[in-house]
Amino acid sequence: MNAGDRIHVERGEQAYEGVLLPSSTPENLVVKLDGGYNVGIDRSEASVEVLEADVYDIESAQDEEGSSTVEFDDDLPTVSLISTGGTIASTVDYRTGAVTAQFDAEDVLRAVPDLAGMANYRGRVVANILSENMTPAVWQDLAAAIHEEIEAGADGVVVMHGTDTMQFTASAMAFMLDTPVPIVFTGSQRSADRPSSDNVMNAVCAVETAMSDAAEVLVCMHESESDDRCALHRGTRVRKNHTSRRDAFDTVGAKPLGSVDYDQIQAGEDGVSFRREYAERGETDLALSGDLATDVELVKFTPGTDAARLEHCADADGIVIEGTGLGHVNTDWIDVIDDLTADGTSVVMTSQCLEGRVCDRVYDTGRDLLDAGVIEGEDILPGTAKVKLMWALENTENVADTIQTPIAGEIQDQSRPWM
Repeated sequence: MNAGDRIHVERGEQAYEGVLLPSSTPENLVVKLDGGYNVGIDRSEASVEVLEADVYDIESAQDEEGSSTVEFDDDLPTVSLISTGGTIASTVDYRTGAVTAQFDAEDVLRAVPDLAGMANYRGRVVANILSENMTPAVWQDLAAAIHEEIEAGADGVVVMHGTDTMQFTASAMAFMLDTPVPIVFTGSQRSADRPSSDNVMNAVCAVETAMSDAAEVLVCMHESESDDRCALHRGTRVRKNHTSRRDAFDTVGAKPLGSVDYDQIQAGEDGVSFRREYAERGETDLALSGDLATDVELVKFTPGTDAARLEHCADADGIVIEGTGLGHVNTDWIDVIDDLTADGTSVVMTSQCLEGRVCDRVYDTGRDLLDAGVIEGEDILPGTAKVKLMWALENTENVADTIQTPIAGEIQDQSRPWM
């Protein structure tokens, strides 16, 4: 009995029928019922009959590098599924009750059977971590893997990633890669073996987007609490704004770039639509600029924060400050910033406001900050600014010009909400 088998389970007077999913422990069965809900059953209390082996016919051949191919139809496009771990590739550990990252790409296909027949799939595991353990080193491995998959002929890439740090990784890929095909990040707020899991719709909508005409780094997640549509957020403008809701992600300063209608996909129709301009498939040649300066700090100013906090960053290659309003800090910080920039440290000012852009020419404090060598971060999100600075320090000659020049949609022409 293996994951993917259709089984009939009896436990006492109850009977269940569905597809066996991977489980975090051998003592428990996880069964996806026909209605879409999952149920966990103690093996010791259950009588199990295999009705059909591997009902989705997910057979894979793995090469020496750990990649695998799952083919369904030679006429379909090829989508590379790259797993980094996270909740979408996790189950509940029934021993501890905690969620742990467990699956490789083929396990995800079995956990999301709706993906079968949509595309030919290449599966690849870059990391198997929860997103709080993401590092710049993994970003570099991921960028190299995506580059290799596209170079090998993938028509689109779906990256399965934990939601807590997805916005940072999506930004990193947007700066590190020039892509002729879609690179789509997706995840889930609730693990695959929870009845309210959002993994199925998010994964299906992400694959549909990976076959679309938009050659950008996108984040595809629930648009509402209902299982009806996913929103498509530009990777450099997205933020996770809720800890647990299924519609936790928002585009800051605008509406999402597009959306995916899940019902249309289920009906065999194209579900992807866009409301604003985007980079189109094939417009850009594939390129990788994968070097990153890892010694970059993000410092948030709040009233009473001692300027000595900046002095502790004196050895950093770069600092992003999350200032107040238009981009301000206490005047006690200005002399420290002046010393840092004089020693060659790049200091970028962003705003802790959710919308609007930095403008240090309005008040005296801002003008003093500009005289001290601060680089205005326009309306770049603070986390995105840190990633961009990490990239700019290693890949460009003029860091200030690079920070203030839009590269991957991180800077908007106007700071006007809901454009």
